[in-house]
Amino acid sequence: MALWDRIKDSASTMQTQLVAKKNDLKSGAFRDASMAMCALVAAADGTIDASERRRVAQLIMSNEVLQNFDAADLQKRFDANLDKLTADFDFGKVSVLQEVAKAKKKEAEGRAVIQIGIVIGGADGDFDQAERGVVREACQMLGLAPTEFDL
Repeated sequence: MALWDRIKDSASTMQTQLVAKKNDLKSGAFRDASMAMCALVAAADGTIDASERRRVAQLIMSNEVLQNFDAADLQKRFDANLDKLTADFDFGKVSVLQEVAKAKKKEAEGRAVIQIGIVIGGADGDFDQAERGVVREACQMLGLAPTEFDL
């Protein structure tokens, strides 16, 4: 199976698992950590252009699990995290990873945040090394083994 097909299948599997847990993923910690993860993946290479920002924002708005939350609030949180990353990527990444760590208290939420990162990263069919790297770092912040997610 081609790499692109494996990425696409993995993202699809992760989304199915997330939808199955949708009713358990309604906390503010999950919301905050998810938006931080989306921003990390979007800016994984250290930059983010307007088209990439729009693409990730559209993925957030269309994600069935994230529809538990107000769309305008999600957009505000996503943009705030992106602003931190674009102002100073290294310093911003520390702050944004702390947002991800909010989901550490509930293991199911932590796993779901990682799955959202994989879904967002794989949505374009190219879950690149920079994106994988920030998702691995998020795993460490959440006390989860990256190998559990094939990272």
